[in-house]
Amino acid sequence: MASPRTARRLAPYGFLAPAIILFGLLFALPIGYAIHLSLHTVRVKGLGLGAKAREEVWAGLSNYSSALADPELLAGAGRVLRYGAMLVPSMLGLALLFALLLDTARTRFRAASRLAIFLPYAVPGIIGSLLWGFLYLPSISPGYFLLRAAGLNGPDLLHGGGLYLALANIAVWGGTGFNMVVIFTSLRAIPAELYEAARLDGCSEAQIALRIKVPMVLPALVLTFFFSTIATLQVFAEPMTLSPLTNSLSSTWSPLMKVYRDAFVLGGLNSAAATAVVIALTTLVLSFGFLKLVNKRTGEPTS
Repeated sequence: MASPRTARRLAPYGFLAPAIILFGLLFALPIGYAIHLSLHTVRVKGLGLGAKAREEVWAGLSNYSSALADPELLAGAGRVLRYGAMLVPSMLGLALLFALLLDTARTRFRAASRLAIFLPYAVPGIIGSLLWGFLYLPSISPGYFLLRAAGLNGPDLLHGGGLYLALANIAVWGGTGFNMVVIFTSLRAIPAELYEAARLDGCSEAQIALRIKVPMVLPALVLTFFFSTIATLQVFAEPMTLSPLTNSLSSTWSPLMKVYRDAFVLGGLNSAAATAVVIALTTLVLSFGFLKLVNKRTGEPTS
């Protein structure tokens, strides 16, 4: 039986054990298995018939070299970057605007407004994509019906350049509320004395917002930009859900869609695992580089 001193020293590890076990089973183990798959390939013997006809053999880095040289992956990355260039500034700009408006003293129904803006975030991405997909279809959309009744032709949002607007609109609708809450919470933590001193100096509400509030919530803006960029690089639900509605969305439109096709449609688990690892490493490098750049400008060490 352990002594009381030993028990006190081991107690923290006992409390951490469930989290460590869940982390290992649900996070570390799948990552390790994906890396294992990416370093192997399947060799087919003879006609490929029978249980022993397919053998997993060591492939080294050949799956990674194939993934990096795949033009579909590079094209998908380019489309995602274009999508992100439209999405992230629009979403964060609206989130900042809504947070500043809700933080003004003259705003009425603040709680109801905050809930209404945040509510789309509670809708699952697939459900939101389906809802907007029906609104984008000219044959059933009430918006297109009203435009036709007025003698106007609505824009084609499921083909060409309008497709990026359609996808970005779904993400803006679903993600603005969460980012707004983060920024609004940061605004509420600013001491009211700063605003009072600024008003005594003759500053208007617009000047207070631009010269005090925005600089003070810059860490929150950096945080929301960081998470929004990661979510953009991992876009999957929106294009995957809209793909049956248009021929402009291929099965490899985004990198994660390519991983899904290779793994579950073509059966290439090993090549799909290598592509997934490449995407994860790229996201990690970009995220760490962004944080290092921000911390260098603010003078804070990178953790």
